[in-house]
Amino acid sequence: MTYEELLDRLTDLKRLARPAPGERSGSCTSFDRASRYDEETGRYVAWDANDDGKGYVRALPDGSVVAAELTGPGVIWRSWSAMPNEGAIRVYVDGERIIDCPFLSYFTKFGSDFAPLDLPSLCPHIARGYNSFLPIPFNTSLRIELAPGWGAFYHFTYTLFPQGTQMPAYDAMYSIAGRRLLARLDRTLYRRGENLQRLYAPETVLAPRAQACLFSGEGAGAIAQMQFRLSPEAMARSRELTLRAYWDGEEEPSICAPLCDFFACTPGAGNFRTWVCGKQGDVLYANWYMPFAHGARVTLSNETDEAVQICAQMDVQPCPQADELMRFCARCHGDEPETDAAFLPGGERFPDWPVLRVMQRAGRFCGMHLSIVDTFPYPDGLDAEHWWFGYGGGKALDWWWGEGDEKFFVDGEKFPSTFGTGSEDYIGYAWAAEPPFAFFDAPFCAMSDMPLDGNGETSVCRFHICDSIPFRRGFEGFIEKYKQNAWGEGGVCTYRVTPYWYEQRK
Repeated sequence: MTYEELLDRLTDLKRLARPAPGERSGSCTSFDRASRYDEETGRYVAWDANDDGKGYVRALPDGSVVAAELTGPGVIWRSWSAMPNEGAIRVYVDGERIIDCPFLSYFTKFGSDFAPLDLPSLCPHIARGYNSFLPIPFNTSLRIELAPGWGAFYHFTYTLFPQGTQMPAYDAMYSIAGRRLLARLDRTLYRRGENLQRLYAPETVLAPRAQACLFSGEGAGAIAQMQFRLSPEAMARSRELTLRAYWDGEEEPSICAPLCDFFACTPGAGNFRTWVCGKQGDVLYANWYMPFAHGARVTLSNETDEAVQICAQMDVQPCPQADELMRFCARCHGDEPETDAAFLPGGERFPDWPVLRVMQRAGRFCGMHLSIVDTFPYPDGLDAEHWWFGYGGGKALDWWWGEGDEKFFVDGEKFPSTFGTGSEDYIGYAWAAEPPFAFFDAPFCAMSDMPLDGNGETSVCRFHICDSIPFRRGFEGFIEKYKQNAWGEGGVCTYRVTPYWYEQRK
């Protein structure tokens, strides 16, 4: 694999539809190590532990900690921290130390360059979260050490490739050719959302309680982009417009979601741009690659009592190899009652909240849109010392909905190969319990809706493109939900999620 081929994986959406035999993905994070699976009893212990800032693989005699230890070939795709500090990060690739610098400089400098890092799309600093998508390839081994004073909270997401895969040298990024590739890629990611096709499709007036067929095709092909222009009234009702897509004559849709949720936003969301989905004025776009071998049908249902005006357009491309590709899926669901006592308060799996369960199939998990409705009455006579309801551990009202770790179980594993440190950390920002609440977008994540005081609906999305998670025998994804649907004196906290994934249907 050349360095250019490695970087191509950050933007190649078509690749997601291809099976990935022999690939495995996961993350190394600072999650609370009190959470564990007891092999002897077959039970989960301290599964709701939440001291997620200091976990590590093992300690070293000099006081450093090992944050990641992997056997290659593979690559670190994404590095994240909420609080990188001056303590060193030391990265060893194939036994050689290739990085030794303050952890903060790892996110803000390009190697030994004197000037600050200038790749804002590849290394976005968003709402207190430090992110780097500069890949670290390795062939035989990788070890990441963090020295005393490094800070708190880390994620390193990775992919491991089949034995025999030859990875490029890490220092390829520092060559003249490598720097040019990174600069070009950063500009490409910056221009996300600019590839919208001009909407030539005629406007459709969808009658109350009616359904329209937006696309029907036979044979093989692939939808490479969906684009909708909605009137203001239709945008306001976009949660009551249901999008469905059927591949290869299937009876149950592979896509079934309210229109706004499929496009990773809420009816009241502001403009945002990611590499995959976005909202630009009155236009919603999605660039997922959606192949079919024996026909496809896309419908939109109006579940309101009012007529709505829409304009929909599909970019349909030839795809002669569709039989070899997986099928794209997206299904929105909310807070359906959980019947398994293990997931209820007091149960050994609490506070896991299901995002996606795919059983006995191969596929690839590619991310989610999460909508949270968190409302609460304002405390009477409260004069907050900081912001609205206090600061840090001194809050007069514990309103925050987050802190929920993502947990992804692949191919029946008992302990998840992805175990995060908090909902906002998974998205890419940090410290979200502390205002102000900034809107943001980046190539692979966004927060397009959240009230200034956190009281209302929040819309966040995170897409796994380079760091998608392949599975061969099934996938179970959860995100922790500590707050109940009804909490405190009149508080409400409900989740709605749209996971995105591919399934192998043969």
